[in-house]
Amino acid sequence: MSIFRRIGVFILDIIETLVMALAVFVIVYLFLFQPHQVRGSSMYPNFHDGEYILTDKFSYRLGLPKRGDVIVFRAPRNEEYDYIKRIIGLPGDSIQLENGQVFVNSQILDEYYLPKDFVTSAGAFIKLGQAVTVPNDQYFVLGDNRSHSSDSREWGFVPKENIIGKAWFRYWPPDRFGAIQKIEYKSLTDKALKYFFKPLLSFHQAPL
Repeated sequence: MSIFRRIGVFILDIIETLVMALAVFVIVYLFLFQPHQVRGSSMYPNFHDGEYILTDKFSYRLGLPKRGDVIVFRAPRNEEYDYIKRIIGLPGDSIQLENGQVFVNSQILDEYYLPKDFVTSAGAFIKLGQAVTVPNDQYFVLGDNRSHSSDSREWGFVPKENIIGKAWFRYWPPDRFGAIQKIEYKSLTDKALKYFFKPLLSFHQAPL
């Protein structure tokens, strides 16, 4: 084999490798994960300005968003920008703001991931003491830094089709490297379980 043929084979191998790598990148970017940079302080203290995260774009193809998920979505007022907020209200939920706290279906939401001195105020969309019901296929979202966040209190609900994905992994800076904390709301879960088992309990207690 001549030296020119060897060089040609070597170049073709490099091109093939680059094409394969590009194809894998495109598939991952379009269907699985997408990098995002956190901009601003609306999610402080759980997300800091300038951090880089990977957004999971695949999970919501298999299941629905959950309360507590931190999502990246196209901003309702300007879809050229992506926002990052936390899901508070699911479709069908009743949301109310009272005494600096969030009520979901008439229960106080235990937001243990926020500093105790954080206060949730009302906004242009939802007034203090007013209850709003989340429509089908839409979500009520809030920034963790309640006094410095433009969210559902100001501009309303997020349509499901606007959601890009769920914040899954933080890869920069190195000292905060790791998976995003999963949030569970025990009080609401307990209520849901009680509601589910109530018919079974009533059946068991029925006289013969």
